[in-house]
Amino acid sequence: MDMANALLGRFLGAALAASLLLPLAGCTGGGSPRGAGDGSPVVVAPGRPGERSRTLTPEQAARQRPDDSPNAADRAYVRRMIEHHRQALTMSALAPDRASADGVRRLAERIAAAQGPEIGAMEKWQARYPAPAGDPGGHGHGAMPGMATEQQLRELADARGAAFDRLFLSLMTAHHQGAVTMAGEALAQGNNGAVEEMANEVVAVQSAEIHRMRAMG
Repeated sequence: MDMANALLGRFLGAALAASLLLPLAGCTGGGSPRGAGDGSPVVVAPGRPGERSRTLTPEQAARQRPDDSPNAADRAYVRRMIEHHRQALTMSALAPDRASADGVRRLAERIAAAQGPEIGAMEKWQARYPAPAGDPGGHGHGAMPGMATEQQLRELADARGAAFDRLFLSLMTAHHQGAVTMAGEALAQGNNGAVEEMANEVVAVQSAEIHRMRAMG
């Protein structure tokens, strides 16, 4: 399994695990497995403290599962974050030939190693949840916080040595701050569990890298 598949699998698996219904082959409160009277599979929904578990058909269980269908905020976040990550890869690709500090080169390598597979995972999510016609989350390009301008990218490409290090750290810190802002918006407005996992990962990883870059600068 490649890294993108593993990452997407972890996102989707965590979302499914959040369900309160356990799709078991069927067992009673005493732990004895059993099925429906006609031999068909059953699902045991654990009761609240002090209450007995309930036995449901798979159809009943599916209806009672929380609905985490992607909404426009989820789709907009994934689409925009793919573009956001791609710019981070563009910036990081400049470091090996231009940076003077080993720390900056290693940071760029870590960013590329993390965000490349994340792009793959988000693209797989898009394929799994194609945007319906007319969904504003699937179309258009809004301004994204933290994105470097074309002029700033040209200046970064032209810089060498310590000047490159300073500009890279400045631009990438702002870029990460923008990603954290976008992730916070997705957590507040989205509905899909997998997107929530993606956004939480961005907040955790990129917040740590922001602190590291500030210390390096």
